[in-house]
Amino acid sequence: MMIKNPFLFLTVLGIGFAACQSSENKPVQNNIAVPANTVAGEPAAITTIQWLDSTFNKGTITEGEKIEIVYRFKNTGEKPLIIKDVRPSCGCTVAEKPLEPIAPGKEGIIKAVFDSQNKPGPSHKTITVISNTQPESYALTFNVIVNKKS
Repeated sequence: MMIKNPFLFLTVLGIGFAACQSSENKPVQNNIAVPANTVAGEPAAITTIQWLDSTFNKGTITEGEKIEIVYRFKNTGEKPLIIKDVRPSCGCTVAEKPLEPIAPGKEGIIKAVFDSQNKPGPSHKTITVISNTQPESYALTFNVIVNKKS
């Protein structure tokens, strides 16, 4: 057999070899890859959360003011609570998640800061929280009316 285009042959061979390799070493159980945060045969560390504060009405402020919103929660489960991510609905709000897991029975907070610059009028903002709970995501909200700066 004569190879007419050795470059094409080597390219196809390389792609085939790469496809057989895996960059992740995930355990496999019943032909299903097990997520990295689980041990084979055991469920993921799921816990429960109670929101002590999940909605705020911040009243009226003047355009250009920044307000801080603090949402409190409690780990009501038996496993450490991990806040994986916090996602504000727009760039005018910045949120901070706890860096460490929250122990069972303990409370934690999520801080958010809303910058009202160039945001006159009523605002309804949402912060989506992703955690190791069921359901995995929660929506925190706040409302504020921003009076135009005179």
